Amino acid sequence: MALARGFAFSQASLQDYADCPRRFQLRHVLGVRWPTGYDASNAEWEERARQGAAFHRLVHQHVSGLPVEVLSATVHDDALGQWWQAYLAAPPQDLPTALRRSEARLSMRVGGLRLVARYDLLAIDPGGCAVIVDWKTSKTRSDRGSLERRWQTLVYRYVLAEAGTHLNGDTRIAPGQIELVYWFAAAPAQVERFAYDDGQHLAAGERLSATIAEIAACEFEEWPLTQNLRHCRYCAYRTLCERDKAAELGETVEPDLEDDLFEFDIDLEQIAEVEF
Repeated sequence: MALARGFAFSQASLQDYADCPRRFQLRHVLGVRWPTGYDASNAEWEERARQGAAFHRLVHQHVSGLPVEVLSATVHDDALGQWWQAYLAAPPQDLPTALRRSEARLSMRVGGLRLVARYDLLAIDPGGCAVIVDWKTSKTRSDRGSLERRWQTLVYRYVLAEAGTHLNGDTRIAPGQIELVYWFAAAPAQVERFAYDDGQHLAAGERLSATIAEIAACEFEEWPLTQNLRHCRYCAYRTLCERDKAAELGETVEPDLEDDLFEFDIDLEQIAEVEF
């Protein structure tokens, strides 16, 4: 089953494939939105994702120079207000100041197919440090191990090194210059930092190439379901796959709210994407 012409991979779609190939097929190949049986728990999740999109919009506008008091006056939601106050009270510290790009997009080709990264914030001193900041609005702070295993951590650093030259005075950003910072609304003073190096970059490129080639070559009429039912509890397609009852019996894996922002049109001024 071929990918659609012009299909672009992202950290979110790669994570879908890692969690469940069938979910990847339904969402990204067949374009199935929400199947019959979409229930209240998924409706709550969608609302939280929309609140997360609103938070990202607020921070984007703040980084772009809008006054805090003007932005604060637009907040009329309790959860959003708590996240906003947490951001104002404890933003990430010691970020480069020369160049700041909020909701920036970079894209590149891997094996002839397009890979897109959308960054919450890039803070760069050309020739010096290049810091990626990602805002997390999930209920709890993610542990370092789970963050390290997620495709987001790999994709964001890899794409910046490969496609961020124009942000670094037209000089390639070396992996050793890059750091990824996760900021948590649930624990704003407890950021998680991931450095980068040449060895990690080489391994990331190999893994990306192999995974994208595997997906592109998939010929199953119906892609396989995950064997880990923990991934099914919050999946929009669990009723379609007849996994709703089984998923409720075991532990759950709470998905990443920010992954789902790829599924919502939050219209952050339609910032231009740069492709390399």
